[in-house]
Amino acid sequence: MPTLPTLAAGCILASLVLYALTGGADFGGGVWGLLNHGPRAEARKRLIDHAIGPVWETNHIWVIVAVVVLFTAFPKVFAVLSTALFVPLTLILAGIILRGSAFAFQTHRLHEEDGTDWWGGVFAGASLVTPFLLGVVLGAVSTGAVRGEGLSSVAGGTDAWLAPFPLSVGGMTLSSCAYLAAVYLILETDDPELKEDFRRRALGALVLVSLLSAAIPFLSPGGAPEFHRALTGSWWSVPLMGANALAALGSAVSLAVRAYPLARACAASQVTLLLAGWGMAQHPYLVRPGLPISSSAASPEMLRLLLIILAAGGVLLFPAIYLLFRVFKKKALFGR
Repeated sequence: MPTLPTLAAGCILASLVLYALTGGADFGGGVWGLLNHGPRAEARKRLIDHAIGPVWETNHIWVIVAVVVLFTAFPKVFAVLSTALFVPLTLILAGIILRGSAFAFQTHRLHEEDGTDWWGGVFAGASLVTPFLLGVVLGAVSTGAVRGEGLSSVAGGTDAWLAPFPLSVGGMTLSSCAYLAAVYLILETDDPELKEDFRRRALGALVLVSLLSAAIPFLSPGGAPEFHRALTGSWWSVPLMGANALAALGSAVSLAVRAYPLARACAASQVTLLLAGWGMAQHPYLVRPGLPISSSAASPEMLRLLLIILAAGGVLLFPAIYLLFRVFKKKALFGR
């Protein structure tokens, strides 16, 4: 039976998965906005704005849940990460704020004045940088370079995150966001030309995600050796990698034959498996090698109360989110 610290850590991982599948796709929409050139560029921009508009604020709830659980259930880990990775975490926070503000200003501005479209550039740039740095942070906590002993020794350092392995994880995170966005956007329109535009983009992003997910295990022996051993030498390694490859193949075939709902399910499964593999390889640590889940946790009383509150909140939260998507995403999600 899972312990209280393991359940709390599992809640963080589940929140990250939900954030990737929802907010990550919103970031990906910004990436495609940045690369939006050529014929039908204005139509693609309108589609991206229409798809993101009703739900982008709600999608950020999952990163809030992850952070709240982290500093409540694992205060020492929160202190170490917010010190050792102060620069990327601050840039992530700034990116989330800038991206939301820029999206609101560029989408809902009242006057179409010359030069006001620079908000679109801010939105696209923040959408590019933020998921990349989120992936860099995930990679950094797996390297063993972030130490829990002596906060002053880690403050302001860049070795933990400006390294090939964390940067490659950042690249895969960004590519995954663009991949999800392209697949989702296919189902947001009835225009066959726009569907074809994003089908081609989804196939290209899938190739990039697959290449990076295959390359990272080759980078991890030097950049994150203990993480590499857990990722490749555990009993679950081969089944999980096989399932990931099967999801990627299913997505490629579905996109090729234009079975778009199935492609969306395969894409979401692939990203979920990537994050699940990271979490399983990271276990039993939150930050390798000095901050295990068990010994970094708050008191059992605090963990028990936190889990009860999360369960009670979920009773209200999940139906509310379902209703939101049912109202604003009925056709894209339910086909009617």
